[in-house]
Amino acid sequence: MGKPTGFMEISRSERKYAAPSERIKNYREFTLAPSDADMAQQGARCMDCGIPYCHNGCPVNNIIPDWNELVHKGDWQQALAVLHSTNNFPEFTGRICPAPCEAACTLNLTDQPVTIKSIECAIIDKGWEMGWITPQIPAQRSGKRVAVIGSGPAGLACSQQLARAGHEVVLYEKNDRIGGLLRYGIPDFKMEKQLIDRRIAQMQAEGVRFRPNSHIGKDLSAQKILADFDAVVLTVGSEKPRDLEVAGRNDVSGIHFAMDFLRQQNKRNAGDTIATDVAITATGKHVVVIGGGDTGSDCIGTSIRQGAASVTQIEILPKPPEKENKAMTWPLWPNKFRTSSSQEEGCVRRFSVNTKSVTGENGKVTQLNTVEVEWKQENGQWKMSEKADSAAPVKAELVLLAMGFVHPVQEGLLKELGVECDGRGQIKANDKQYQTSVDKVFAAGDGRRGQSLVVWAIREGRQAARAVDEYLMGSSELPR
Repeated sequence: MGKPTGFMEISRSERKYAAPSERIKNYREFTLAPSDADMAQQGARCMDCGIPYCHNGCPVNNIIPDWNELVHKGDWQQALAVLHSTNNFPEFTGRICPAPCEAACTLNLTDQPVTIKSIECAIIDKGWEMGWITPQIPAQRSGKRVAVIGSGPAGLACSQQLARAGHEVVLYEKNDRIGGLLRYGIPDFKMEKQLIDRRIAQMQAEGVRFRPNSHIGKDLSAQKILADFDAVVLTVGSEKPRDLEVAGRNDVSGIHFAMDFLRQQNKRNAGDTIATDVAITATGKHVVVIGGGDTGSDCIGTSIRQGAASVTQIEILPKPPEKENKAMTWPLWPNKFRTSSSQEEGCVRRFSVNTKSVTGENGKVTQLNTVEVEWKQENGQWKMSEKADSAAPVKAELVLLAMGFVHPVQEGLLKELGVECDGRGQIKANDKQYQTSVDKVFAAGDGRRGQSLVVWAIREGRQAARAVDEYLMGSSELPR
């Protein structure tokens, strides 16, 4: 390594944020970019650990020690080449990935992992700033046509890889803009959308053709797509949300799925007008977010920026430990108490709370009737029971359901194609050939593996592209 003793001499220094009082005034990204010198120092902290467990933690198999050392030495352009060799879109993962690589870092044994995510983001941002990122146009075309359905991170990665292999790629998206949940599910304050737009421009130059407003299985026939292309890749995501099935749920207004709420705000930020009769807003309301994950945090930050009177987040699971047991968890992703940037901006967090029913007045939700629960292990399984005399109302004028997704939408595309799904409702396909039960139809991303991280979607899109290339050509030079 460039500085073998760097980890002993240099302290971990993470990216800084604008103050909450300032950043909640708008929907812009609020991370303060570190200097090149700061990142060079942080790269020097990467130790010669022998076995780079960060590789195990990174779903796309980023070659992390190599680009850490290159940044330390100031060779940013080569660092960019190494980074791009495994990841099509580091500007996405460098902003929104939870960084399982850092949890797996050997230095995390002392709670001082290398700032891998920050270095990754700095490399890609410098690459765009310096003009080093250009279209990679294939020398020759294969004459094969591939349709990719769904333009989230899996669909984008798959399309780009297939286009670079020389295939004619058409990417279909049911929404009015390309990007899937990158576009409409992730708030702009976490990732601004011009980052997607410049990648779209690059991919268009590489030969990918984009078809927004194309809902296959509804507006366009799935069978016609199957007939017109040599291969079809389903990167449709897992969009069937988990609902709140309690008394009163359907008797009042003001209870919405998180994605419906987040999508509207991102569309406003893009300049669209949301009709008053369908608008979902938190302004002046007591907001309750049900669900403690990333989507719940996104609802918190958006509600605060809209001017909510208060925000409460409730989670049915118990509060995680403040600190994990390293001997039991490392190098795996640990269950421990974390506070997101949105939660820092101001919300009440409650754990081990279950919603029993919903109460309203004049057809509008006014409160959730909740009870505290306890979790105990019985015969190796966790069992939930209600605490006696713990019933409590929670004031609620807007309820946002952020309880995850159960499987891809089955109606329309999947049913028309007749692809087989597994017991969880996911599209059945393995992670080697990625082929479904229907000839020449492949599947990748959340629709295949279940709700997961953007970085996993990118990996699956890349691997599926290689599988399709092998199917069409007999062999492939695309990386896995």
